[in-house]
Amino acid sequence: MRVPLPALLCCSVASLLLLLRWRRRRGLWKKVKQAQQRQERSLVQMQMAVERFREQHPSVKMVPILSLPLPELSKKLRDGSLPPDHVFYAYVSKALQMATETNCITEYLQESETQIQKAKPTEKLGLLYGVPVSIKDSINCQGHDSTLGFIKNLNKPAAEDSVVVQVLRRQGAIPFVKTNVPQSLISYDCKNLIFGQTFNPLLYTRSPGGSSGGEGALIGGGGSILGLGTDVGGSLRFPAAFCGICGLKPTGNRLSKKGVIAGVLGQKSVAAAVGPMAKDVESLALCMRALLCEDMFHLDSTVPPLPFNEEVYSSTQPLRIGYYETDFFTMPSPAMRRAVREVKELLEDAGHTLVPFELTNVDHVVFNFCIRGMFADGGSSFLRKFKGELENSSVGPLFWLLRSPSWLKTALSWIAKPFAPRFSGILKSMRPNTVDEVWSLHCEIEEFCDQFIAQWKKLNLDVMLCPMLGPALGIGYPGKLSVAVSYTMLYNALDFPVGVVPVTLVTDEDEEELKGYQGYFRDWWDRTLAKAFRGSVGMPVAVQCVALPWQEELCLRFMKEVETLSLKKNMIV
Repeated sequence: MRVPLPALLCCSVASLLLLLRWRRRRGLWKKVKQAQQRQERSLVQMQMAVERFREQHPSVKMVPILSLPLPELSKKLRDGSLPPDHVFYAYVSKALQMATETNCITEYLQESETQIQKAKPTEKLGLLYGVPVSIKDSINCQGHDSTLGFIKNLNKPAAEDSVVVQVLRRQGAIPFVKTNVPQSLISYDCKNLIFGQTFNPLLYTRSPGGSSGGEGALIGGGGSILGLGTDVGGSLRFPAAFCGICGLKPTGNRLSKKGVIAGVLGQKSVAAAVGPMAKDVESLALCMRALLCEDMFHLDSTVPPLPFNEEVYSSTQPLRIGYYETDFFTMPSPAMRRAVREVKELLEDAGHTLVPFELTNVDHVVFNFCIRGMFADGGSSFLRKFKGELENSSVGPLFWLLRSPSWLKTALSWIAKPFAPRFSGILKSMRPNTVDEVWSLHCEIEEFCDQFIAQWKKLNLDVMLCPMLGPALGIGYPGKLSVAVSYTMLYNALDFPVGVVPVTLVTDEDEEELKGYQGYFRDWWDRTLAKAFRGSVGMPVAVQCVALPWQEELCLRFMKEVETLSLKKNMIV
């Protein structure tokens, strides 16, 4: 029996396409394997470097070095009482341990060893002389990949350092590792196909947060004393809160973003920012002092030349502080609500004035400003990033929603509105917009910001105290709970500086009260969030400290006050 020629041709073409697809996928897996081998070699290099140092300096005790807070460590480095190589290898050793336990490091910057060898005391030492600093994957370091978890970005080393890394180096800092991120950065978990899942150093079944999750895990575990992350919806604040450390998201353009790769290129509705992460607030302040210098303003003329304002940061004047316990969109966990109440009482006892702040229309901010703003093109530019990749599991539900045709989104949004209003709102916000609609959206965001500031000034506020999502969610849950970014993303839409300070730990009473958690919508997301919070006794819970745009020093001063009062209370308890 003869096979018809058209059928034979169809079979041949299909076989050829399958062969080509198989070859392409095999090529991609080969790149992944090579990247994983480079990661393994990095850890071996770190191990060998530490062993060489210990052989040459057997009497050096690393634990006391690791216990020093950054300001004290920096002082000892600058006055010569502590050699830079002792500090460097102490942190390489601890970072290696944390990388083994949490999978937080993607690459060791071996040139840092050369930099530490050349570090010599001079008359004018930088503020961060000899300080090892960890760098998020998406922040360019010359000669190293910024992958964002994408295979297509492998083997494409940056031609030069980002401006913030250049300034760190000029201030004497030693960038020594790059840290893991979720694929695309648009997630507050920390997993990608290349480097895998990063774990929370405090409890391995918990997410470290994201997208600066590698930074959070490394600093939270003591493997870095200072790191740089980025934030476009909480990407720096989630890891800080989940891992029990401090973090500052500045106003979007206070620090240079030149050479920092964004998750969604070109969008202006939700302001991204680069910021420091550390164990304590004073370390964040020291980093901001170092970065806000003439070098920064010269290397990036789009950054306003505003040096660090010491007078504002060191002020002891009583503050007038707005506060709220909930945004009425994501119901706070019992520990979140208690954290705000306890800090409010501590601040009042210390002589500050606390004023209730009425927060409204957060659902409109989340759907219309944040989701619609970030995906104003219907998500087409975001989806293009995944073309040719092997998987998109870190953003699975989001990926499916963005790929759905507009007519289906509209129909599903209308059907779901009566019984699943949040799902309906997300679908509605993901349709493509015309240029006129995008401009109107930008005007609406500006008007909202003006109204928010007017309410702030009517109450004569200096700063704001508000909840931070916590405790850390179980691994895999952040990808299912994109709606829970409401507490953080608000301040990206407003472009206000905001910091995170851990203030308490989850108690047995919090865990018991959580059994009655139902949420405001009583939908699938609320039920899932309740599950994600469970089993967290002993995990840290943070609050957010907010200031008006360009007032990072006031924000840090408020954070320092919250940190000091919380530490005193916890010591007494």
